[in-house]
Amino acid sequence: MSDVKQAAPSRAWAWLGLRLVETGEGAAVVEMTTTEDMANHSGFVHGGMISTLADSAMGRSVRTLKPGVVRAMSFDLKLNFINAAKVGETLRATGHVIHAGRRTAVAECTVAGQDGRLVATASATFAVTREKE
Repeated sequence: MSDVKQAAPSRAWAWLGLRLVETGEGAAVVEMTTTEDMANHSGFVHGGMISTLADSAMGRSVRTLKPGVVRAMSFDLKLNFINAAKVGETLRATGHVIHAGRRTAVAECTVAGQDGRLVATASATFAVTREKE
């Protein structure tokens, strides 16, 4: 994978502080440093924030496919929460494509805490629009 330094791909990414760290063919790593605003009622990171991070990493991994993907939208998303994420820690989501068809793609993701502990696993199916060949 290659290191990436660029502006946030969307306003939502900028608002949440998502950072694209690495990309490769069918793979992407996205990080997010969690804040107090992302906490649930128990004081841990809300599952919706973790879900958004995982969905973003998988979506970005789909966007690396050749021929190019110009649009990728998840229409099925499954998460397994393994460990609580602490407010203030940086979470790292590593997404990779496991199936790439003409109109759909399937990806998987792991979300890890700063200490490397597994926070969540995810999988998603994406509707894709590809560049004309």
